[in-house]
Amino acid sequence: MGKVRISSLAKELGIKSNNLIDKCHEKGLTHIKHHANTLDPEQVEMLKKLFRRTPNDSATKKEIKVKEAIKVDVKEQKREDKTISQEDKEIKAVQPDKIVRFHKSTPRQKQSTKVAPSKVFWKKKQVGGPSHQKSKGWRERYVEVKKPVVKERESRVIMETPITVKDISSKLGIRANEIITKLLLEHNVRATINQILSEEIVQLLGLEYNVEIEIKKKEASEEYDFVADQVSAREEDKVLRAPIVTFLGHVDHGKTSLLDCIRKTKVAEGEVGGITQHIGAHKVETNGKHVVFLDTPGHEAFTAMRARGANVTDVVVLVVAADDGVMPQTEEAINHAKAANVPIIVAINKIDKPSANTLRVKQQLSNLDLIPEEWSGKTPFVETSAITGAGIDTLFELLWLESEILELKAIPKNPARGVVLEAHLSEGRGVVANVIIQDGTLHQGDIILCGRTYGRARLLIDDKGKEIKETGPASPVSISDFSDIPEAGDKFYVVSDIQKAREIALEKRNKDRETSLAKHQHITLDNLYSMIADGNVKEIKIILKADYKGSVEVLKKALDALSTSEIKVRILHSAVGGITESDVLLADASDALIIGFYVTAEEKARLLAEEKGVEIRLYKIIYDATNEIKAAMEGMLEPEKKEVVLGYVEIRQVYNISKYGNIAGCYVKSGKITRNSLVRLIRENIIIYDGKLESLKVMKDDVREVKAGFECGLKIANFNDIKVGDIVEAYEIQKIARTLSV
Repeated sequence: MGKVRISSLAKELGIKSNNLIDKCHEKGLTHIKHHANTLDPEQVEMLKKLFRRTPNDSATKKEIKVKEAIKVDVKEQKREDKTISQEDKEIKAVQPDKIVRFHKSTPRQKQSTKVAPSKVFWKKKQVGGPSHQKSKGWRERYVEVKKPVVKERESRVIMETPITVKDISSKLGIRANEIITKLLLEHNVRATINQILSEEIVQLLGLEYNVEIEIKKKEASEEYDFVADQVSAREEDKVLRAPIVTFLGHVDHGKTSLLDCIRKTKVAEGEVGGITQHIGAHKVETNGKHVVFLDTPGHEAFTAMRARGANVTDVVVLVVAADDGVMPQTEEAINHAKAANVPIIVAINKIDKPSANTLRVKQQLSNLDLIPEEWSGKTPFVETSAITGAGIDTLFELLWLESEILELKAIPKNPARGVVLEAHLSEGRGVVANVIIQDGTLHQGDIILCGRTYGRARLLIDDKGKEIKETGPASPVSISDFSDIPEAGDKFYVVSDIQKAREIALEKRNKDRETSLAKHQHITLDNLYSMIADGNVKEIKIILKADYKGSVEVLKKALDALSTSEIKVRILHSAVGGITESDVLLADASDALIIGFYVTAEEKARLLAEEKGVEIRLYKIIYDATNEIKAAMEGMLEPEKKEVVLGYVEIRQVYNISKYGNIAGCYVKSGKITRNSLVRLIRENIIIYDGKLESLKVMKDDVREVKAGFECGLKIANFNDIKVGDIVEAYEIQKIARTLSV
């Protein structure tokens, strides 16, 4: 016998869940706080003994109920007979109205309408009388005809995600209003008829309506099933393919210049500011071997594509300048590559500079778990120069060695499939998509299905700008045209039937529209315990940002100490500074929590986190962070204190008044600030002070609030160290009881 939910046991015992929870607390089971909590078999038996009833009591109750029912029936029959006798004597306008009211007020309407004399009444009603009486009789007959037929409810139903209130209503035959009311009153969940419900809520509704609901996950995309029968998997057809390589690293460390040196073209010179502006792919041949290089605008694009399920990269080349060493974006790039489980080769670039110090770079990277092979590590290192060309051949050898270890193979005989790198609308060519082929061969004229769009490969242009007729695995190519612009990261397949491709593309577009609200549920402290209990979580991934390096190290040790034999706490990325969009993208792609210590999130990062469903937790005390995560792991979270940001205010002038101290002349950039707001003073994304407002004025008048686009003056209580350019974040704390998420 497995674990039993509180709600199931309460239903079996015929009592309310609240009474059962109170009894659990009396018996020392204080961890039971919700009707969705579970009990061990021993605990179930103990509670059953407490609530077990004697058979004599139940029999007595049944007898009483039967007697009462008989009495009611007798009374009703007498009233029926009396009514019929009056009706036979005289037919008047007043008399039928009384009968109608009697029918409506009778508690047992179904039994009274089945009595034969009531049919006689309807016939006599039609004989004559004033016109308004006929009208009323017609209405009554209409109500009689339209009585709802109660259908027998199925004991087991199968539903496919996403599941809305409307879906449950139609499947179970229950009014949507009744379900919405039950969710609000019994589960404290606000829902609309088109609200998508979590699996836990759906199962609870099934228990309460005595219906077993089997939830069927959304099946894998039909696109691949459509071409599966065309794909060959024979080992003799497989051939080695070129590795697909991405260059990552800090700005201006020479990624594009190094790639320019490799492919012997001057791409870097034509780019604005020396920074790559788009995703490009280039196939390079040396000594009869090919390597495909992706030139990305940063690790954000790399992670954004990974978040869409497109793991295109086989190997990452981490470019580090020998004179600058490891920089903040270098660490971010390392963490993004590790999160994607992609092997890393380190290229120490700019060794031709007088200030180059390769030993220092190796020591810095060793501290980040990238230990060189010559130091008994596992990471290949190569020293390069984009100016002299030193180390380029060695880099190629390392890339091919890594590809042999990975056993990268493809089948050229298969229809092509791959991933969209970028897409745009060209004036002369229509919709153009730059793609990379992962398997098979693409021919001119092939029918292509790509996510929500489709089309024919009417024009193929390779990375050198030449028009080609066909291209094989691990090849970048520009294709036109499609019915619509595909998104970066969309997978494409060559299919044989354009009509079928059109149908699948249209169906996928409709499904995307329906499931736009059904986002992937990221791990949060609220759902952590339930996900651990269900076996969905074996590792808690955390992105850690703090105000000082020392704080980062202390927090890392404290969080690592929370790991158990069953659940491991893993720090994906840690750094000094505020929470950025890059942190949110990494958390979205890796399903991680973001924890900030004495820092705040940029406004764009906060909005992106809300859009992606990524949880950001901000703390001022280390033990608060560790205790909350520990409590979440044990399933004992206290009611949530939610921080709601009201607005951002920029300090544009500082006035020193001898009696009052420093007064800030401000401009409200977004949202609003109120007199009762809590405020943070932020300088370069670091929280300098957290406190309350002493005063808020417009001109000389005290005001309750100031909205975006207006100027104001404010004084922060007990704090004077304000500077021009500082940002004041206005917020409030809302206490919210823990509820089941929808």
